[in-house]
Amino acid sequence: MKQKQIFIFLIVMVLTSTVAGGPAVPSDWPQWRGVDRTGISKETGLLKQWPDGGPAVVWSVSDLGEGYGSVAVKGNRVFVQGVREGQSAVFCLNRADGKPVWATALGRSLDQDRGGGPRGTPTVEGDRVYVLAENGELACLKAADGSALWRRNILNDFGGRNPRWLISESPLIDGNRLVVTPGGSGAAIVALDKMTGKNIWSSRELSDRAGYSSCQAVDVGGVRTILGFTDRAAVGVRASDGKLMWRYEQVANRTANITTPIFHNNKVFYTSAYGTGCALLDLKAQDGEVKAEEVYFNREMMNHHGGVVLVDGYLYGFSNAILVCIEFATGKLMWKDRSVGKGAVVYADGHLYLLSENQVVGLAEATPAGYKEKGRFNIADKGWPSWAHPVVSGGCLFIRNQGMLTCYSIKAGNA
Repeated sequence: MKQKQIFIFLIVMVLTSTVAGGPAVPSDWPQWRGVDRTGISKETGLLKQWPDGGPAVVWSVSDLGEGYGSVAVKGNRVFVQGVREGQSAVFCLNRADGKPVWATALGRSLDQDRGGGPRGTPTVEGDRVYVLAENGELACLKAADGSALWRRNILNDFGGRNPRWLISESPLIDGNRLVVTPGGSGAAIVALDKMTGKNIWSSRELSDRAGYSSCQAVDVGGVRTILGFTDRAAVGVRASDGKLMWRYEQVANRTANITTPIFHNNKVFYTSAYGTGCALLDLKAQDGEVKAEEVYFNREMMNHHGGVVLVDGYLYGFSNAILVCIEFATGKLMWKDRSVGKGAVVYADGHLYLLSENQVVGLAEATPAGYKEKGRFNIADKGWPSWAHPVVSGGCLFIRNQGMLTCYSIKAGNA
C-alpha cells in the first residue's frame, strides 16, 4: 500500500510542479511558517487519521549537517540550511526525491552548547532565495544555481552582537524591503533593498538587541507595520521608514523571546516562556502611526520555541510542555493536554501537526472542544532536541531533524 501511495505522489509531483523561479502555487510553503508566516496551510484532502507507524515515507536525506532551521518549498525545489565541511550552508533539493541540486556556503559555521549550525529558514521569492546564517551572513542567491547576487554581514554592518544561542531569524520580504534584526545601536531592526542589499532604513529610536523571533508585516488602518519581538519588548515600527511606533515590555523576558507574533482583526498576540506569559494588544492607526493598547495579559500560554496557530478564533500552541487552546479575543483557556510533549505546531485541513522536541510527531484535531489525537509516530534521536518546525506542502509533511530531512505522504485517498 505504501509503495503505491508513494508512486502516485511522485506522478502528481511531476504533473503539478514548477521550477523554483516560476509562479507560486497554492501548495508552496516559501518561507518561515508558510505563505503568510502564520503556520497555516490552506491545503485540503489530507489524511484524517494516520496509520500505525505514521504516514508513508516518500524520501529521506541525512547529510544536511547540524541546524535547527525548517524548510521552504517552492515549485519543484526544497530549500534548507545546514552545515557542510565546517561551513554554514544553504541546500537546494529536488522536491520529488530529495536529491541535491546545489549547495552554497555562507562562511564558518558556529558552535553552541545547545547545538551548532544555522537556525533560520530560507525565504524564497521569484527566482531568488534569501538566507540568514547563524554567523550574521545575509545572502541573496539565485534559486536556479545558488550563486550569490549580493551578500553582507548584518552583525558587522550594523554593530549587532550575536545572541547567546545564535541568530535564529528568517528574513522577511515586504514589498521591495528585506527586513532583519541585527540588534545594533539605532539598528535593532533594519530594512534593505531586496534587489541590491543596500540600506533603506534603520530603526534609529530602537536599540534593543535581537531576540530569536522573525518579524511580521501587517496593515493597520492603512499604516504598513513591522511587528518585531526583540530581547526586551514586543515592538511595532513603521514599514516605510523604521519609526518606532509602540513598545510593550510585559510579554518579553530577558532570556529568549522566540515566537512569531500572530496578527488578526487589528490585534496582535505575543507569547514567551521562562515564566512570562501571553498578551493581546489592540492596534489603532492615528495620524500615520500605530498605537498599541493591552487587551489582556495572562499566563495561560507561555510558548517557548514551537510557535502558535490561530484557527477560527482559537489559538493552539505549547505552554511550556503542555499543548493548550485559548480563545484569541479573551485569553480564556479552553483545554490543555500533554499531547506529544513540548514542541512545535502548524495547521492544515482541520488538524494540528505536532513535532515534539523529544522526537514524536503527532496529528490532532484543531477544535476548542478538547484534545483529539489522530495518530503519532517516533523519529530518530539525533542527539539534540527536535526544534525545527514541521511543514505541510503539496500533500506532504516535511520533518527536519538535524542532518535528516524526511518527506511523508499525507494526501488522502492514495493508499
